[in-house]
Amino acid sequence: MASNAYIIANKRAVSSHPHRQPHLPLLLLLFSLFFIGKFDLVSALNYTKYTRKVSNLRLQRIQKHLEKINKPAVITIESPDGDIIDCVHKRKQPALDHPLLKKHKIQRVAPEMPKVKTLKRDEGSGDSKRKEGEDLIWQMWHRNGTRCPKGTVPIRRSTTRDVLRAKSLFHFGKKQSTTINPTGRADAPDVVSSNGHE
Repeated sequence: MASNAYIIANKRAVSSHPHRQPHLPLLLLLFSLFFIGKFDLVSALNYTKYTRKVSNLRLQRIQKHLEKINKPAVITIESPDGDIIDCVHKRKQPALDHPLLKKHKIQRVAPEMPKVKTLKRDEGSGDSKRKEGEDLIWQMWHRNGTRCPKGTVPIRRSTTRDVLRAKSLFHFGKKQSTTINPTGRADAPDVVSSNGHE
C-alpha cells in the first residue's frame, strides 16, 4: 500500500512537471517585456535623446537660418562634450551682423592679455593660495590644447537641435524679455514720475 502511494505521488509529480515548463518561458517573456517597457519610458523622459517630429518645411527654414548665422570657420575644434567650436575671422563674427554694428570698425587688440588669477593648493597645509599668470582651462575644448589662431574668435556652432529647443525660430538666440514694474516691488518708492524717477 505504501509503495502504491509512492508510485501515485511520483506519477503526479512527473505529470505536473511538463505543465510547469511552458509557463516558465512565458513568465520570463512577460517579465522581460515589462522591464524593457520601463526602460523605454525612462529613456523617453531623457530630453537629450528625445526627438520630436518636425516638418520638412520647418527643417528647411531652420537650415537656411543656420547657414546665415554659422559663419565660415578658419579652424574647427571638436569639444570633448560634443560641441563644435568654429574659429571665425574677427570681422565675420555674427555679432557684427547687427544693423547698428554693420559698419563698425574693430579697435586694435589690447597690447597684453590680462593676467588670470588662479587658486593653487599648497601641498603642505592644504590651503589654497592665489598665483598670478597661470593658465586656466576656461572651456572644455581648451583641454585638448587647441586654441583659435590670432585674429579669430571662438564661436560655438549652432545646430538644428539648438533651434528646436527654442520656442520658435524667431525666438532662437534672443533673450527672454522681462519687464520690471517699479510699483510692484516690495520696496517701491512712494512717488514715481512718468519718466521712472522718484
